[in-house]
Parts: sequence; C-alpha cells; structure tokens
Amino acid sequence: QVQLVESGGGLVQPGGSLRLSCAASGFTFSSYAMKWYRQAPGKERELVAAISSSGGTTNYADSMKGRFTISRDNAKNTVYLQMNSLKPDDTAVYYCNVVRYAFGYWGQGTQVTVSS
Repeated sequence: QVQLVESGGGLVQPGGSLRLSCAASGFTFSSYAMKWYRQAPGKERELVAAISSSGGTTNYADSMKGRFTISRDNAKNTVYLQMNSLKPDDTAVYYCNVVRYAFGYWGQGTQVTVSS
C-alpha cells in the first residue's frame, strides 16, 4: 500500500524557481531514504537528488548541485525538491522514489516545463 504522490510541477520561465512535494504513505517514512528522479523525452530516467532517512545526508547529480535542494519533513511524511535557477534542460517529469524490501516504488510524476 505504499503510495507516493508528487505535486508542485508546472510551467516556469528560465531562471525561475519551483518547489516539488512528494507525499508518502503506507510505510514508515522516517526509516527510509528518499530520492527524486527525472525523465525528459527521449532520455533515460536520471537521479536528481537523494536524502537519508533522517535528512542528515543529501546527494545531488552534478548538474543540480547549487541549484536544487532536497529536504524532508518526517512529521508530514513529505519530501521536497526546491529547484532554483531553472534551465530549459530541466524540463522533465519528476518522480519521487523509495526502495522498500528491495522493491522500488514510484509516484505518478509531476511535469516541470521550463520555457519562455
């Protein structure tokens, strides 16, 4: 019954900002690391950011470092992705992910479009 529901995507101009949210349920959220991935048309799904269960450790793909920030609120069972200085190449569907019992769970994704 694991569920991940992303929200917050939309159309934004280059240089703009957006905050994505992923609401999780069906598991002990605070016990699991969480990740954000994205997939652009014609490209493989790629890791955007990861955060440890406590929020104490974060990792980012090189192209996102300094622009994106992953965070979590374990009291709200929610993981966030703050995206700043957005570029057209950031256009993609963004997915929330958790691995539980060696099975990967994904949300439905939220579309982010960066365009003038």
